[in-house]
Parts: sequence; C-alpha cells; structure tokens
Amino acid sequence: MAQLGGAQIFKAYDIRGVFGEDIDASTAVDIGRSFARVIGSLEGRPTSELRLGLGRDMRLTAPELARAYAEGMVSEGATVLDAGQVGTEMLYYLVGARELDGGLMCTASHNPKRYTGAKLVGRGALALSGESGIGDVRDRIADGLGEAPGGGSVQEVAIDDEFRAAALATIDASAVKPLRVVVDGGNGMAGPMVGPLLRELGLDLVEAYFEPDGNFPDHEPNPLLPENREFIMSEVVKQGADLGIAWDGDADRCFFIDETGRFVDGDFLTALLTETLLAKSRGATVLYDVRASRAVADTAARAGGRALINRVGHAFFKARMREEDAIFGGEVSGHYYFREFYNADSGTLPALLILELLSSREVRMSELLEPYRSRYFISGEINSEVDDQERRLAEIAERYSDARLTHLDGISIDYDDWHFNVRASNTEPLLRLCLESLRSLEHMAAKRDEVLGLIRDR
Repeated sequence: MAQLGGAQIFKAYDIRGVFGEDIDASTAVDIGRSFARVIGSLEGRPTSELRLGLGRDMRLTAPELARAYAEGMVSEGATVLDAGQVGTEMLYYLVGARELDGGLMCTASHNPKRYTGAKLVGRGALALSGESGIGDVRDRIADGLGEAPGGGSVQEVAIDDEFRAAALATIDASAVKPLRVVVDGGNGMAGPMVGPLLRELGLDLVEAYFEPDGNFPDHEPNPLLPENREFIMSEVVKQGADLGIAWDGDADRCFFIDETGRFVDGDFLTALLTETLLAKSRGATVLYDVRASRAVADTAARAGGRALINRVGHAFFKARMREEDAIFGGEVSGHYYFREFYNADSGTLPALLILELLSSREVRMSELLEPYRSRYFISGEINSEVDDQERRLAEIAERYSDARLTHLDGISIDYDDWHFNVRASNTEPLLRLCLESLRSLEHMAAKRDEVLGLIRDR
C-alpha cells in the first residue's frame, strides 16, 4: 500500500509504524481528518454531523498522538467522544453502545515500544480494512486534504463501569469459584480493564505486570512469542495455580496456560469456547479461520451447531459474523469475537467464560484439553522467509493436486487424515504454514517437514 513517512503504515487491518519515523503528530492529524471524511462517505452524511469515538493505550506517545487524531477529526467538524486510556475493546464498546458513526483507537497493539498506530472502525464497531476503508483513508491523504472546515468538539466520556457491567452480564458470576489464577498484563491495558472484574469475582489472583507502562520494563506485550510467556508458564507451576491468563498490549487478545504450565493453543481454546457458547445457543453458527484445527468444526458438529471457515483477519471476521448472524468467531492468533459484543474481539469475555467453565464443570484445564491434545496434532504457525511466494504456492498446489484444494486465504490442502494451510504475510516476505495430523505427533512432524521442504526449497 502507499507510503507515508518512508514506510508502509497502511496495513491490511490497521495503521502501524514507528513513531517519529513513520508516524508523528502531523501524520496523525491528517489521518484523523481523512478518517472523518471516509466515515462521512460511508454514512452518507457531512462530517459536521458525525459522532466519533476515540481511545488510546498506554504507549508513551499515545497522549500526544491521540490529541492529534482528535484535532484532525474535530477540524473536519466531527464531535469526538474521548474515552481516554482504555483497552481497544472498550473503544469498540463505546462505538457500539453509544451508536456512534465510528471510532479510532490509538494503539500499536502488541508491537515493541517504538511503534504506534491506529485501529479504525465504523458504525457498529465494524472494522475498516485495507480493502474497505483504510485504503480510502490513505488515498484521501495522498490526494491532498485541502482546507479543514472546522467546527467540531471533544467530549470526555467515562465508560469503565458500563463496560464492566456489560462484560460481567455475559456469564453467571455466582458460579465462578475462588480459583487461583496467575495473570500477566504485560504492562499493557489488561490491568485496569480486566483487573477490577477479576477481583470482583473473588478469585485468588497472582497479579504480574498489571500496571500500564509504555516502557515495557518486563517483556514485550506479545504472548504469542514463546519468550514472552516463559514467566507466566513457570509462575503457574510455582504458584500451584489453576490457570494462567496473559494479554497483549491493548488487551483485545488473551492467552491461557493450563495448571501444568502448558500453553493452550488458540485452536483448542476456540473449540472450548465453541462448546461453551453452543451449549447456551444450540444450533447457532460459529466461525473459525483457515489455519485452525479440525477440532473446532468437529466440536461444533457434536454440539449441534454450524461451523464456517473464514479468512484470517478481524475485519473479515466481523463482517462475516454479521452476514451469518454467528454467535462467535475464533482465530488461532488469540482473537475471539462475540455477537453479544458487537461482533468485536475481546480479551475480557474469553477470560470470564473459561473461568465460568472451569468452575461449573469442576475440572482442571488440562482435563478439558486432553481430548483435543490426544486427537489433533498441530504444528502451530511456522514462518519461512520466501522471495517468490506465488511460485512456491503454485508448486505446493501441483505437488498435492490429489487433495481437496481451496484458495479462501492462501492455499489449503485437505486429506482425510491430515491437512495444512499456507498463506502469505500481508507485510513481510513470509509464507506461514499451519499443519495438522489426525494420526499421530510423529506423522504431523513428518508432514510438517515435508511441506517446509517445499516452501524453503530444500
């Protein structure tokens, strides 16, 4: 996509770049202005009639940039409802609950300290993407924005209590037992967002890195990287805890550690949430992404639901959930979407639902996971740097032409007892492989190495 500040900041799902090099306050003003105009076009109304939400995370540059985004939107005549420092899903909640025309969250999610960015949504907290909205924001800036009409205003709003009450209403709080839970906020937004809820439930909490700190003094706020979850995995065992929960920087994703200190794969967490939610809404529809284990579809079928496969990416999930009236969607990367939460991704609701599930079933997390871990053998996502991605994908299609081939997102190869997906990164010269065997761990490893050999041309 087009470049500003010497880098491609307009991504497939958001805006992201290095502060001072790619994005500064001037860039943020332009983005705010262009965003207001794009929302005005989507709504078919002048920007002077728009009501737009604004939030920011704990990054050191967030206050300055949030003010700049607000300046841009206000200069186009919009009324900005500023929620201040919040988790990303709280901005989504603000847009949905107040029926705003759109919203902008100043965040770089799980990226390192020097990054900044923005997540953009329209009415109903429906995400803008590179294919729908973000590209328009980019193009309007590139074409020149001209004089701003002015006339807007900023209103500060407090949504913490309202958000927490809505989140807590999704479970039977009285059923939650005083489990011992280690929580790792990664010095991001989880502490102030989820912490009060967990304390209200009467849990025996072991809190770590729950104070927001944009310096990230302990570890980067990305639990998908193994080095960033070493602490919580060991701490769960050390504390004799029932569960560990970790969040990314803007706290719209959460990750789980079972009582043995083992990481819970997103595929299997999606399956657990599918089972839980279909028990409450039998016959409903759920979504899962092209990388996921067959455990999700099998679980949905057993629970009397319908499971549909979907493209990777929050914008695609949120749009499809509306189309299908799906109650839930899950991605292996830790994004979990809920119809009752404006189809948005939440790092709060999965934590509450799993705590409710463990308490009501009176089982250990590893016991819930055993049927999946002993039946579905997954590789996890493996990245390979590849210059000629299209050629490699074509070679894979030819090599496995006797399988069921689909091209919903990259290429998916399906046999009865094993399958895999290979897709290109949106931002880097990488191919990403996820593979599963339904036979054995050894069979998975052999097939994984076989496909990696093709990808890496060795």
